[in-house]
Amino acid sequence: MKSAAAAFVLLLTGNSIFPVSVDAQSGASRSAEWERIVEAARKEGKVIVSIPTSAELRKEFDSGFRKAYPGIDLELNAARGAANINKIAEEQNAGVRSIDLHIGGTTSIITGLLAPNFLDPVMPSMMLPEVRDPKNWWGGHIWADSAKRYVYSFTGYMTETIWYNTTLVKPEEINSWDSLLDSKWKGKIVILDPRSPGSGESNWAFLLRIKGEQFLAKLAAQEMMVGRNLRQLAEQVARGKSAVSIGVSYYTYLPFIKNGLPVKPISNLKEGYYAGSGSGNLAVLKTPAHPNAAKVFVNWLLSKEGQTAVTKALGQPTRRFDVDTQWTKEFGHPAAKEVLTPEKFDELENGSEEVVVKYRKPAMHLAEKLFR
Repeated sequence: MKSAAAAFVLLLTGNSIFPVSVDAQSGASRSAEWERIVEAARKEGKVIVSIPTSAELRKEFDSGFRKAYPGIDLELNAARGAANINKIAEEQNAGVRSIDLHIGGTTSIITGLLAPNFLDPVMPSMMLPEVRDPKNWWGGHIWADSAKRYVYSFTGYMTETIWYNTTLVKPEEINSWDSLLDSKWKGKIVILDPRSPGSGESNWAFLLRIKGEQFLAKLAAQEMMVGRNLRQLAEQVARGKSAVSIGVSYYTYLPFIKNGLPVKPISNLKEGYYAGSGSGNLAVLKTPAHPNAAKVFVNWLLSKEGQTAVTKALGQPTRRFDVDTQWTKEFGHPAAKEVLTPEKFDELENGSEEVVVKYRKPAMHLAEKLFR
């Protein structure tokens, strides 16, 4: 009795006859389908992707994708997640389809795109074997949405989001979140606004979860500088105008690090940090204007090359096994695949739809009351 894998078809080439397995035939069929998609993408001419504000990410995407797929223009809309989401929602409500894909944090995607049903499933766009095979990914395929269809998380790490100016702070002075309540830091802390989706809000929700409302009220009373301009907040600390930041991470500090300014993350907090996917979440907009080009970009993004570009630019380590992420620990982002089990990641994760509803949305409402 023959198995499907052992079955053969005859392939005639010139005067020779070769046996070809059904699996090989299927692979050839998939390859042919992929080539058709790439050719159709070139006819569409471009793909439009909204991404986090990062000059490094724009640079890596521009050079990497264009080199891999010449003839398909890549148009990038870079802004904070909330701004990008608001633009997409306005267009979707008006029946406009310009942006094809969104990359960013989970809260803004879940509340601004998933809830109003603006998304298509991601898996149908994951076509290449190296992308689709869960064995290539630490933890298999991980999703932020409860349905496990619409928000694909391609990064995974512990996030160290307290950074400090090394000329103003000794690392042993901040060994717990409680340390930030010390009067010496009053007026010397900056925080990414926890009233809107982003890393500031994510930290705020984590603190609500582990420390409670009283702690957050005391922290808010420290006369922190609250802002939404990431670069401005990072510059406050890098230039020594403030001592500590909350919610501002590696990719914002990167230009200052390259210029040798004295900024580092705090690594050893007693309570620890949360685990998450940061800006490494992909959503496919419903009925994209450039459907084939969108598929091509998805497969490049989730390839070894694409994930190397993401990790290099953002310092947020990919879950792909074949991309080096050991170096990210130095910059406050220890890779989940190197420090956690998938089970522990699930326990500590701070970005799923369930956590957004249970902690992150209530935390934002509390922040609105405390930062009037």
